[in-house]
Amino acid sequence: MSMAEAAANVAVGYGIAVATQALVFPLFGLYASLSDNLLLGLVFTVVSIVRSYSLRRLFEAMRQRS
Repeated sequence: MSMAEAAANVAVGYGIAVATQALVFPLFGLYASLSDNLLLGLVFTVVSIVRSYSLRRLFEAMRQRS
């Protein structure tokens, strides 16, 4: 179930990122095609996964040291 939760979290996050970009970018004068928004969402999703994993490993290492 943890893997299913993680996959759902990533999928929902990706959808939210793409939708947010499509809605917010034009407010700042930025216009991206759907394919550009999908690719940007993918990049942000990968960065988010790496960040979450790194922080989890850091905190686990700190927990084990104490």
